[in-house]
Amino acid sequence: MPLTSVSTTVDETTEGRVDVIVRELSETSRAQARGLIDHGCVTINGNPCRSVGTTVKSGDLVAVKFDKNQRYREKKRQWSDRTFQIVFEDPHIVVVNKSAGTLTVPTDRGEPNSLVDRLSIYLSHSKTKKEAFVVHRLERQISGLLVFGKHEPIAELLIEQFKDRRPDRLFHAIVLGQVPETEGTFDSHLATGRRLNRYETSPGKHTEQAITHYKVLRRLSEHESSLGSDTTLIEATLETSQRNQVRVQFANAGHPVLGDPRYQPNEAKHPRWNRKRIALHASTLGFYHPVSGELVQFESPLPSIMEKFIAGARSQR
Repeated sequence: MPLTSVSTTVDETTEGRVDVIVRELSETSRAQARGLIDHGCVTINGNPCRSVGTTVKSGDLVAVKFDKNQRYREKKRQWSDRTFQIVFEDPHIVVVNKSAGTLTVPTDRGEPNSLVDRLSIYLSHSKTKKEAFVVHRLERQISGLLVFGKHEPIAELLIEQFKDRRPDRLFHAIVLGQVPETEGTFDSHLATGRRLNRYETSPGKHTEQAITHYKVLRRLSEHESSLGSDTTLIEATLETSQRNQVRVQFANAGHPVLGDPRYQPNEAKHPRWNRKRIALHASTLGFYHPVSGELVQFESPLPSIMEKFIAGARSQR
């Protein structure tokens, strides 16, 4: 079967994405037009067109050579989103690595591009067209691992695990000052005050117990004393999952997390930490799969900004 060749010279009225022009030239569907590009059937000024998102301008020659009887399937593309990266996915759950600066869910002000919104858009493009159901959250300025259910009943089963303190949740943080104890435990009660600030208080009807076990991984010192205070890289394991518990407890111990704008913000400043994020990362997440019952565990490496900060300091005993 001979191949069909069609071409056109772009003018001011047809400038734009090449896949639109290919669709008109080939008189086919948008998906088929993108498939033609993926299979090397399209050239621009004699050169192969490599991307469906390529734009063409007035004077460009777009040519298509193809078999009208053949179906050109569009190649599957990896999803790209600055708000999250997929760590694990199956028909029931999805585990993501959230980027710092992203809200897990929108507030009452209805901010766009929250994690649950972006993830739901991603899932809507799948064959089963699922939706993301929130299980737990991370504050906007914190990065790390989160699990979502693809069905509401699955999310509810996972939520029950968090209530029963079953998931393994481990965070890494860089805190101000050198934490003296090699390891320890914070066991306190938290309440919520104005502007949703959390604070430690005596046990009561409206308080929540917060238990955090921590280990010192590295005590860090600046190469030049004029640069500011020393810092400590710590590992914090959450026995409970109360909002802001790591930040509140370390701040009250005199070691606020670097970059924290809420808890001892003036003390949390450091001359080498000038990012609009908190030096806190959800590194490990383990739980029982709500369908199989299998214990699953996921890990996320430290963000590059935290790695660079650590590399720029020297370790102390």
